Amino acid sequence: MLQNIFYYGPGRRNTTQLCLRRYLVRFFLYATFLLLAAACKNKKSVEVVKADVYYTCSMHPQIVQDKPGNCPICHMELIQVKKTNETKDEIMLSAEQIQLGNIQTDTLGSALMGDKVVLTATLNFDEMKVNTVSARITGRIDRLYFKNTGDFIKKGDHLFDLYSEELNTAKQEYLAALERQQTLGNSIIDFKQLLQSAKNKLLLWGVSESQIDALAKTKQFSPLTAFYSTATGYVTELPIKEGQYVMEGGVVVKLADLSTLWAEAQVYASQLASVDYQGVATVQLPDMPGAAITGKVTFANPEISTDTRINLLRISIPNTNNQLKPGMPAYVVLKSRAGNALTLPIDAVLRNGQMAMVWVQTASNNYKRRMVETGLESGDRIEIKSGLQNGDVVVVSGAYLLNSEYIFKKGSAAMEVHKH
Repeated sequence: MLQNIFYYGPGRRNTTQLCLRRYLVRFFLYATFLLLAAACKNKKSVEVVKADVYYTCSMHPQIVQDKPGNCPICHMELIQVKKTNETKDEIMLSAEQIQLGNIQTDTLGSALMGDKVVLTATLNFDEMKVNTVSARITGRIDRLYFKNTGDFIKKGDHLFDLYSEELNTAKQEYLAALERQQTLGNSIIDFKQLLQSAKNKLLLWGVSESQIDALAKTKQFSPLTAFYSTATGYVTELPIKEGQYVMEGGVVVKLADLSTLWAEAQVYASQLASVDYQGVATVQLPDMPGAAITGKVTFANPEISTDTRINLLRISIPNTNNQLKPGMPAYVVLKSRAGNALTLPIDAVLRNGQMAMVWVQTASNNYKRRMVETGLESGDRIEIKSGLQNGDVVVVSGAYLLNSEYIFKKGSAAMEVHKH
């Protein structure tokens, strides 16, 4: 039996070699498993090391995740972005970005602001000299003698012919009262009063004294009644056409006297304190180089628009020889008080009607948004009333590009939060 155990013949040698091979295969598989496990552990450690990055969408930068994936909006693959130490109102740019964006800064300082305020304006009709010719009785416009907007009409010009059953009946009543007065003048009935009552009705409905006298002489009338203009001016509105019916009080034509016009200017709420309402205003016209017209401030809107923070200022100016036309652009120059103030180039201030904002450099490549309150504007400079201090380094060139880069990186929602 012992001989069988320690027998090393050819058969026993083959069995031992087979067992050894199996043992080596098992050892190799076990070593491979250990290596794969170690690799997975190293990969996890790499992911921990990369905690300074985040993943966002190039089309929707408001999407921010801490692991790879797809954008939930456009389903594009998220890109990896390295985190920085910038705060929510800051942005960090590389030297290449600063050079390509032409980002230039300047130190805020005080300067002497001009003694005038320049406002953009538009010429408009003087509403105090706009007249409306209306129908005094219901009827059909049989004929219009002025059919175009811009036609000039003088007071007393034949304006339109009207067919009205009511008016024709009133004419018949007047002729009947006139005939009875002439035939029964000595009667106890006072036909004179009846005649006057019928005449007053015609006058009330727009028939003139001369038309009534002609009716009394001829004792005949046409079914059409002529009506004449009660004012002088240019046609600005013509809402009625031939063949249409017009109701009592309906507008037939609007006439504007262009001897004076209004220059309506837009002024920011921050500029109202510097406006001299009793002073002289000068209106300049880009379409008429060299022309300067002097006028006076006649109206300032007591209410400021909550959406735009803009007020309306109205300057009345003469229109000599009707050279000026409503709708022409204009500039209004108003006198204001001069003095030292913190100023910046106008392009450095980003405004959207609800807020004013600048970018301030806080470090070599770091920029931070800051809300400001603006004041007077003179030339290419604008006054900064609050939000900045003397010596702040402000971006004066490339502010719009900087703002766009901020929205791209952090999304438009961050801008809205800052605004509120």
